[in-house]
Amino acid sequence: MTQPSSVKLSERRQIAATQRWVVKIGSALLTNNGQGLDRQAIAGWVGQLIELQKHGIEIVLVSSGSVAEGMSRLGWKTRPKEMHELQAAAAVGQMGLVQTWEQLFQAHGVHTAQILVTHDDLSDRTRYLNARNTLLTLINLGVVPVVNENDTVVTDEIRFGDNDTLGALVTNLVEADLLVILTDQLGMFEADPRKHPDAKRISTARAADPALLGMAGAEGGALGRGGMATKVRAAQLASRSGAATMIVGGRIDQVLTRVHAGEDVGTFLVSDSTPMAARKQWLAGHLQMRGVLTLDAGAARALRERGVSLLPVGVKEVTGQFARGEMVSCVGPDNERVACGLVNYDSDEARKIMGVSSDQIAERLGYVEERELIHRDNMVVF
Repeated sequence: MTQPSSVKLSERRQIAATQRWVVKIGSALLTNNGQGLDRQAIAGWVGQLIELQKHGIEIVLVSSGSVAEGMSRLGWKTRPKEMHELQAAAAVGQMGLVQTWEQLFQAHGVHTAQILVTHDDLSDRTRYLNARNTLLTLINLGVVPVVNENDTVVTDEIRFGDNDTLGALVTNLVEADLLVILTDQLGMFEADPRKHPDAKRISTARAADPALLGMAGAEGGALGRGGMATKVRAAQLASRSGAATMIVGGRIDQVLTRVHAGEDVGTFLVSDSTPMAARKQWLAGHLQMRGVLTLDAGAARALRERGVSLLPVGVKEVTGQFARGEMVSCVGPDNERVACGLVNYDSDEARKIMGVSSDQIAERLGYVEERELIHRDNMVVF
C-alpha cells in the first residue's frame, strides 16, 4: 500500500497561530455510543472551547447527535430506515442537543446560536451569503454558533457522515484556519486499528495525498455513517480554502487544548494552499458570471491598487439579470475586466443604487443589506 508523504511534525506549531476553528463532534462521542447525550463529556469539551476563546480563538461548532439523541429519547435501539422516522428522531433529538449546548456554555457566560442548514443552503449563492454573514456576525459578537444539518427537512437519505462534509463546508464558508474533527478513534491509522492492532497512527500528512483514502476504508459506526473516508474527504475539501484539518480522538484528556499546544495527538492534515489564494481561485474559476458592472476610472483604479471593496458610487452601468449572491464581472471604462465577485444586491437593486454613496442606499431602496456592492473578501481582482 502506498504510504502518505511525510510532513515534518514541526508543522503542528502553526496551530498555535490559528485564529478561527470549526470543531465537529461525532454522534458516537456526543451520545456515549447511543446511550443518550453524555453531559459530562460535553461539559469537558465546552470547558476546553472556553479556554481556546481565552487564547483569542474564534469557535464554530458543528454538532452531530440529533438522530442518535432522538433514538435514545424514543427508546429505539436500532437506527430506523424509513425517512419519516429518521426525521422524527432528528426533531426530537435536536431539542435536547441544543438545550445541552446552551446550558453548558451559559455556565461560562457565553451565548450560543442554533444554525440549521442543508448542503443546498451552501450551494445556493444567496443563501450562501446569508449564512456566511450570519455566522461572521455571531463570531464577532463572541457567540458560539452550533451548526447542524437540518435533518428534519432534507429529502435525501440522512447520513451522519455528511456532518464531516458539512464541517468542511462551514470551514470554507467562514474561512477558518483549522477544522477539528473529534471522533471515537485516536486519529487516522495506516490500517483499521480495530482489525489490525499493530497499525501505526499517521501523525502528520498532506490532505491532498492520494494514499490517505486508500488507508481510510469505507466503514462507519452504528450511529454515524461517515467512517474515516469521509473525514479524509472533508479534510481535502477544507484544504481548498487553505484550512488544515485535525482528526483526533474526542475522548483524549484535554484533547482540544493539547491540539492547540501542538502536541502529537491525532492526525494533522496540512493544506498546500494559503487561505486567500485558495478562496480567490475558487471565486475566479468555479462560478458563472451572471452580469456586468461597469466602473468609473476611480473605482477601477481603487480596486486594482488598493484592494478595497466595491461601493455603489463607483458603478456607472449594470448589465444583465442576477440575484444577490451571484457572480458578476466588473469592467473599467475601457471595457477591460477589472474584477469579479459575489454581489450583495440583485440587478434591479444595483441599478437603483449605482452611482450613489452608501449612505443613500436606504433612501433608494428603503433598506440596507450591506454598504458594499461587492465586499473585497468576495472579490478577485485581475
